[in-house]
Amino acid sequence: MSIFLLWYVLVCNSVVYLKEKGFGVMYIAVTGSKNNKDVYIYQSFRKKDGKSSSRIYKKLGKYNTLLEQFDGDNEKLMAWAKSEAAKETELYNERTGKVTVEFSQAACIPMNETRSFHAGYLFLQQLCTELRLDNICRVIKGRHKFKYDLHAILTDLVYARVLSPSSRFSSYNFCKTLLEPPKYEIQDVYRALSVIAEESDFIQSELYKNSNFIHPRNQKILYYDCTNYYFEIEEESGLKHYGKSKENRPNPIVGMGLFMDADGIPLAFDVFPGNQNEQTTLKPLEMKIIKDFNCSEFIFCSDAGLGSANNRAFNSIGNRAYVITHSLKKMKQGYRDIALNPTQFRKAGSTDFINIRTLDETDDEVFNSIYYKEVPVVAGDLDETLIVTYSPKYKAYQQRIRSRQIERAEMIINSPCKKRKGKNQNDPMRFVKNTAVTNDGEIAEKKVYGIDEEQIAKEELFDGFYAVMTNLEGNIEEIIKINRQRWEIEENFRIMKTEFEARPVYVRRDDRIKAHFMTCYISLLLYRLLEKKIGNSYTTEQLIETLRSMKMTLLNTANGYVPSYTRTEITDSLHKTFGFRTDYEFIKKSTMRSIIRQIKEINLPLKMTRLFFTKEMLKEEDEYFNYLTLELKEEWTDNKLYFLLENGDLAVHMENHRLQCIKLKNLSNEYRENIVYIVKELCSGLDEKMLRKMTKEI
Repeated sequence: MSIFLLWYVLVCNSVVYLKEKGFGVMYIAVTGSKNNKDVYIYQSFRKKDGKSSSRIYKKLGKYNTLLEQFDGDNEKLMAWAKSEAAKETELYNERTGKVTVEFSQAACIPMNETRSFHAGYLFLQQLCTELRLDNICRVIKGRHKFKYDLHAILTDLVYARVLSPSSRFSSYNFCKTLLEPPKYEIQDVYRALSVIAEESDFIQSELYKNSNFIHPRNQKILYYDCTNYYFEIEEESGLKHYGKSKENRPNPIVGMGLFMDADGIPLAFDVFPGNQNEQTTLKPLEMKIIKDFNCSEFIFCSDAGLGSANNRAFNSIGNRAYVITHSLKKMKQGYRDIALNPTQFRKAGSTDFINIRTLDETDDEVFNSIYYKEVPVVAGDLDETLIVTYSPKYKAYQQRIRSRQIERAEMIINSPCKKRKGKNQNDPMRFVKNTAVTNDGEIAEKKVYGIDEEQIAKEELFDGFYAVMTNLEGNIEEIIKINRQRWEIEENFRIMKTEFEARPVYVRRDDRIKAHFMTCYISLLLYRLLEKKIGNSYTTEQLIETLRSMKMTLLNTANGYVPSYTRTEITDSLHKTFGFRTDYEFIKKSTMRSIIRQIKEINLPLKMTRLFFTKEMLKEEDEYFNYLTLELKEEWTDNKLYFLLENGDLAVHMENHRLQCIKLKNLSNEYRENIVYIVKELCSGLDEKMLRKMTKEI
């Protein structure tokens, strides 16, 4: 027996026009190969340059399948297809024609009737559809006993978090202004929070897998960082504990650890008590990613606060590596002296050594260049490299910031207010010193404050320098580039805290706290995917504000809607990217229902693989595969992968792979094992040793 694994492309070799074309008129076209034809409704139109053209308007189905419905009578099939084209033409003209709406100057609008609706959520709704969030909620419902619509509640919470972030109760009221108001009650929302918290790990892993349909995930580099969120309370309990607040607030906090992929899209998160050491949060979440996300080969990147020896050792196992920022100020004196020595630096892209003290930093090219040196470091069982970079531009930036802080310190010294100690590395009070003893060693009657020149000199030693610790070997510029992208995870936290107002946290129970951050995480994921779809052309503020401004006004219950927002370049980009428009002068209620129905259907192309067990596919088998893809967009590639199993076919097997330029040597062991398992199950009696030998030799 021979097994073929075949990917192929459907080639259109015939087009049959069945109606005289006029501009705007629908007509029928039959395209495809002999045994695999499709019946389409085409529409003729004029381009902006005035030239005539045509486009697919609707797919009626597979020709052979439709022909069976008409007992093999081609004429009846074509007559039906033409009538469908005529109906679509009539509906199109009805939708695009002028409308008349009557109003009365004497009639009041109905009492308590909502007339203004948010439409910006429709773009988020389509992303939720493409993420298969309804399927995820359906699986969850099978594991729990509840009657409410979890999918509607979860998506509404996400829409509200993006468009009008507030408490759960306020979010529920906001969702009443969506084009599809809630059909559940507020108590259902609070009940659902417990389920969302319990299923958090499952939701994250499924969203990761499904997000690949929208934007292929780049998990070659994973970034990790932590932040915390405060509560406007004073008592500690559960996850809420006093700890070191990132915002220096005197409130209990809860911590969050977040993984991000190399494209800036969030990957996974977890929450932990506010008093827990952040370094201990990495390993549990990373192990979950390795297990549930099938992601075990990556470069780990984080800041120095999370780069403990244990975390670095954990990420040196298997096919993992790390790039972690390193504090020059906290290094051992010997290593620090080597790192700050101005000799033995190279310019990025060059192999020549230079002394950075000889640089003319007024030259634009020098000012914008980066110089580096490598310092081997041995720490326990780890063989690492400290990469020290020097940037004149970064030096100027640090000097500019420090000069402003010194100015603030001088203002504090000259003010009559009570002086305090500096709390952190950015506090201007660190440059203020006080003298409480006279030159004779006696106790002074009062304290004298002044600028600490010694502290300024200490900080100036490190101007322009930056360091990362890594166990990678290779292109230094790539390592520097990896670390430079860490700003995106900081921006993710900023978006959650500012745009989505994730803090202060209004819920108190631990399960509801987890559910709150689950909705914030999904909101962030949707935003990042939205950003990728429209091309990273706009700022976060511009995109979010546009979505929030997109409202529709209902003229009356019998007619339809008019847009009550400003059409901009961003709204045009959103409509073009997502394939529907809400900016027509008038939209009938039936048309809006059609748009919503379209949004809830998965429109992503399906990449189909045909697996069959004969040297030639039978006509019935071919039609069955066509049936499976009926009404779906399918994509076929022209790569043909033959998997022959008979011992005598081994030479042919190798030759086919050579001719098709297919290389399997980079496949993971798991993939190879799956091939062996599938074939073993399908072909009982096959010599497993021979099979393993064949896969090994490929």
